[in-house]
Amino acid sequence: MLSKFFIEHPIFASVISIVIVIAGTVSVGLLPVAQYPEITPPTVEVKTNYPGANAQVVAETVAAPIEQEVIGVEDMIYMSSISASDGSYTLTVTFKVGTDLDMANILVQNRVTLAEPKLPEEVKRDGINTKKKSPNIILLASLSSPDGRFDELYMSNYATLRIRDTLSRIQGVGDVLIYPASDYRMRIWLDPNQLKSRNLTTTEVINAVREQNVQVAAGQIGQPPAPAGQNFEYAVNVLGRLADVEQFEDIIIKTGEGGRITRLRDIARIDLGGKVYNITSRLSGSPSASIAVYQLPGSNALDVSRQVRAAMEEMSAYVPEGLEYSVPYDTTMFVDASIKQVYVTLVEAALLVFLVLFLFLQDWRATLIPAVTIPVSLIGTLAVMLAMGFSLNMLTLFGLVLSIGIVVDDAIVVVEATVAHMERGMDRRAAAIKAMSEVSGPIVATTLVLLAVFIPAAFLPGITGQLYRQFALTIAVATVFSSINALTMSPALAAMVLRLPAENKNVFFRGFDNFFRMAEKGYMNLVKTTVRRTSIMMLLALGLAGFTGWQFTSLPTGFLPIEDQGYIMVHVQLPDAASQERTNEVLDRIDAVVGDTPGVADWVIFGGYNLIDGSASSNAAIVFVTLDPWEERDEPELRQEAIMASLQGGFLQIQDAIIYAFLPPAISGLGVAGGFQIQIEDRGGVGLDELDAMVREIIQDGNAQSGLTGLNTTFRVDVPQLFAEVDRTKAKTLDIPLDEVFGTLQAYLGSAYVNDFNKFGRTWQVKVQADNQYRIKPDDIRSLEVRNARGEMVPLGTLIDVDRIVGPQSILRYNLYPTASITGEAAPGFSSGQAINLMEQLASQKLPNSMGSEWTGMSYQEKQVGSEAILVFALAIILVFLVLSAQYESWTSPAAVIMVVPLAVLGTVLAVLMKGADNNVYTQIGITLLIGLAAKNAILIVEFAMAERDKGKGLMDAAADAARLRFRPILMTSIASIAGFMPLVVASGAGAASQQAIGTAVVGGMAAATIMSLSFTPAFYVFMKRLGGERADKPEPVTET
Repeated sequence: MLSKFFIEHPIFASVISIVIVIAGTVSVGLLPVAQYPEITPPTVEVKTNYPGANAQVVAETVAAPIEQEVIGVEDMIYMSSISASDGSYTLTVTFKVGTDLDMANILVQNRVTLAEPKLPEEVKRDGINTKKKSPNIILLASLSSPDGRFDELYMSNYATLRIRDTLSRIQGVGDVLIYPASDYRMRIWLDPNQLKSRNLTTTEVINAVREQNVQVAAGQIGQPPAPAGQNFEYAVNVLGRLADVEQFEDIIIKTGEGGRITRLRDIARIDLGGKVYNITSRLSGSPSASIAVYQLPGSNALDVSRQVRAAMEEMSAYVPEGLEYSVPYDTTMFVDASIKQVYVTLVEAALLVFLVLFLFLQDWRATLIPAVTIPVSLIGTLAVMLAMGFSLNMLTLFGLVLSIGIVVDDAIVVVEATVAHMERGMDRRAAAIKAMSEVSGPIVATTLVLLAVFIPAAFLPGITGQLYRQFALTIAVATVFSSINALTMSPALAAMVLRLPAENKNVFFRGFDNFFRMAEKGYMNLVKTTVRRTSIMMLLALGLAGFTGWQFTSLPTGFLPIEDQGYIMVHVQLPDAASQERTNEVLDRIDAVVGDTPGVADWVIFGGYNLIDGSASSNAAIVFVTLDPWEERDEPELRQEAIMASLQGGFLQIQDAIIYAFLPPAISGLGVAGGFQIQIEDRGGVGLDELDAMVREIIQDGNAQSGLTGLNTTFRVDVPQLFAEVDRTKAKTLDIPLDEVFGTLQAYLGSAYVNDFNKFGRTWQVKVQADNQYRIKPDDIRSLEVRNARGEMVPLGTLIDVDRIVGPQSILRYNLYPTASITGEAAPGFSSGQAINLMEQLASQKLPNSMGSEWTGMSYQEKQVGSEAILVFALAIILVFLVLSAQYESWTSPAAVIMVVPLAVLGTVLAVLMKGADNNVYTQIGITLLIGLAAKNAILIVEFAMAERDKGKGLMDAAADAARLRFRPILMTSIASIAGFMPLVVASGAGAASQQAIGTAVVGGMAAATIMSLSFTPAFYVFMKRLGGERADKPEPVTET
């Protein structure tokens, strides 16, 4: 017998445990730390720009050709794009979890290359950027100037020149974006009146600048081959590219009679300006430049955040006086705080388990044996986690917390069995050997059962598979270590240190023992009754199982619980076509509301940016509100819900805009907001107006539903716009090239790219555009002039009619179809699963055949979870049954074990109902664990009943005696497990919602599993044995030959 060897060689057993602990200790510092495993679907982003084009033009000439090539790329799950009215185009291709992102990037790049010949020249000249990108913003660092010495343009470019490159080199940083993205540009602000008075066109100005601002390689003097006697070589330097405003001002545009010269400064204002002016950044009400740091997929978020902060601190020593940096928004603060909170829960669980063990065993020596199992099993698990590429995240830490109650079970069984034999007069060593001969089988059986429960979960696909995998394998590994410990270290320690319980116990322990004996007596009376009335017990079990199934299917469903992540986002939407000036006035009032709200630490505003669509929009803004640390927000009025209500109350006083606060998604990178997001698609080409009407109708009806709230869309098709209709016949009659007409419009109103210049060691663009006062009114278009083929200047007013129209501000496409997104959330008292079902009902009732709908982001993933959970449960139960059947060489005995599982789930269902929670991923993970734990309790009774039966006892006597023998160990292991799980139920602070969700499921289920196993398993055993044809009387004794 294996255990006998270790009882006789205790040092050998100690060495095994010490080696396991050393391996785990070394691994602690090497394990990465994250909130979740790698569960965010990888994405590849394609970006380009069509200067001066509106959303419709971008969608037709850029989006359509690119997406027709990219659609269907390997392992893609969906793709979405936005064509904005500022000419920008962004396509995001989302892949299955686990896809090789480097390969995905190459595949998308290859397909974009196929589309390039179909794109406009301006787009190809501007460049098409394809890169892998994590949607996870780790943190926002802000530069500000408290004394107002530096403006937004300077701070933005300081971040570009002095900070971005350093942060980009940090391992784990995927991208660094600056808001506003005001890279320096040499801005040539044309004065149309001056051009008109000198008979100049924009084309002539652009050509003149291109001619005189050019990079020149002038060569060398004396460069070989050279004649004999050449003693020197000289590089020839000329002024090629210009660098300063003064040099550009001196560019000669035109020469006239008498030596008259028209320079660029005569017809334009030149300054070193910014790339764009449509986005602004504020930090707590003051102008700033914000640096958004994105995480590289697969990197350690906490480590990246620490390195970014360290780099910012180091660079702060060199910033000019009057410039300061801060980090007002850091998503890893929640990760760090929630992980620390789980560490606290881990320690609390270990202490509670220790106290329960001491209460039952009433001897510190006996308590020490199972207590030693906790560090050996848990620390050893860390080494295997490192080898499997796991991280210390919420799921693996939950696995470790829940393992505490499990890993002590086998050691408790060893101690109980050893003490029982010592009480019969055996010495410690002999008692340990005898005990291990009895319990080694059940220990191996229960370990195989738990492995059969958890290992199938490791092979599930998608996000659910990733969530289950690390949790399940963590517990499976800890269980294996606990079994190794129970077969080696525990019996060795039992043979060395165990002693009989003291006869003279204190009052507390005497009282506890008396109470326990009474409970045991009452339990035996119950068991003797149930084993004689198996038909009634079976009917009762069938009724409870049916009730459990009915209640379980009626539980509201969800994906992940809503967490207080320490920050809130606010969307701001002004009326269509509202100017940036009007938006800034609203933002001033928002600054006042947020600044006066208790519990708010900092806030960052991006004016002119629509986070929901991911596009620039003059009438939109996004606010990131960072809350005070969790430990400073204990009072009810400082909780997340109260702060949101306070903010929303203040925003209602601002009538000039639609303003609403919302929570971030539970998993960073899965969408931009909590709640749901559904895409309504125009699949039949009915047009954007019809799509808009249908979306408005669904939103109106949805908001009238009691289970839905906050339905909204950023889709707009009636944004006021201008339509400049060119009379092409008249243009040709007047010999005016259409290229000249459109080029003039683009240069004056949309800006035209000229070429590049060098400054600060970088290459920047030169842009031409009309000065601001000449592009304010629609009539300004008519006053512009172009030159015909005869050299005459013709006002555009003779060729163009400018009409007021309405059109889309941006066009979204989802899987090739024009689409509008609807966001919303479940109303209080309803779950996200119920909200999704309501939206699907609305869509099926309202949408015509020419339209369809698809879920995206978090909602897409939630829809994938439902059937997978049932699959996990079914696989776990089937494998447990098969493992036990193989071990027992019986079909009936395992059935007695499995029949307890549905009854145990009743506890979880009742606990979730009482708490008013939903059936989310954590609940389902808890039920998976419960299948193993419920079966584990039943196995102990069935194993001993079979052993008693082999001794010659009758069927009912064997079942009753087994229940009596296992009553104390089962009760002790179950109460120890429940004690280990309780800190999860009462958790508070960061990550509390997740801890409470899984704790509620497991504690409720474990309590029911204990009661049901003790009450029903003896009756199930008798019933199944009778069903298998066994007689109830004593079997014939086995005679040896």
